[in-house]
Amino acid sequence: MDALAGLLDGPRARGAFLLRMVMEPPWSVRIEDRAPLCLMSMTEGEAWIVPADGTEPVLLRPGDLAIARGPEPYTVADRPGTRPQTRIGPGGICTTLRGEPLAQSMHLGVRTWGNAPDGEASMLVGTYLLDGEISRRLLDALPALILLPGDGRGSPLLTLLDSEIARDEPGQSVVLDRLLDLLLIDALRTWFSRPGAAAPAWYRAMGDPVVGQALRLLQNEPAHPWTVAALADRSGVSRAGLARRFTELVGEPPMAYLTGWRLAVAADLLRETDATVEAVARKVGYSQAFAFSTAFKRVRGVGPQDYRNGRGLPERQEDLPMA
Repeated sequence: MDALAGLLDGPRARGAFLLRMVMEPPWSVRIEDRAPLCLMSMTEGEAWIVPADGTEPVLLRPGDLAIARGPEPYTVADRPGTRPQTRIGPGGICTTLRGEPLAQSMHLGVRTWGNAPDGEASMLVGTYLLDGEISRRLLDALPALILLPGDGRGSPLLTLLDSEIARDEPGQSVVLDRLLDLLLIDALRTWFSRPGAAAPAWYRAMGDPVVGQALRLLQNEPAHPWTVAALADRSGVSRAGLARRFTELVGEPPMAYLTGWRLAVAADLLRETDATVEAVARKVGYSQAFAFSTAFKRVRGVGPQDYRNGRGLPERQEDLPMA
């Protein structure tokens, strides 16, 4: 597994919040949904994304793609100075700033929402609603806001998403989930390939001849009963030398990294296979299901079986107020 594949392996949208937003100026929407990640792209007109931390607003033109990392709020508007009239809260619930519901009054059709059906600004929005759908390592690698200029062209995936987002076909939510995953992976691959991209420490460490080898061993063989000594032997260095160099470059000791990687792999197995919790535990290096469950709950906040059953997942997109 190469470094980029290790970082991008993981986006798994489940009932993601996708819609087309159509607006006529003046308009401004305050986003306070605390979602881990949101993708936005204009199909017509322009919009400004205004971070809440006071950093410079970002102009979004047709073909551009913006990626906003939560949970901090931000505003999307026709101009940076337009005061918000609308608030998007957790679960995609739309209200006025005073809390009055707007879902029905701004409903314009299947997955289409806004203040005017023929508004001059049209934006595609795709939001991952839960942290578990995006790996924590990936989220930690991203800045609060990324802008990928489309140079007037845009991604073919955006064109496909635009054509699919308002369709009401059987299984359409699954189609849209997978399109969102592909769009995110394609966008991040482009962003990480740019000079000066702020890749995470462990990603950069993949280029080190010693630590990179150790990382590949841990990622490719998570069930192996690794010790620092065994890992050092396979990497061709001393135990102390590997521990010191690994911690310096990755930012955490080898065994701490291994625990995080094992639980990330386990989360995918729980969601994507019907293997028992005990079988998943063995596949990622835990000899006892109890020890695995304890570690999993400590990191994810819920036990493996609850995670598999989707406890805390939002309703289907068709049931969400804004949809």
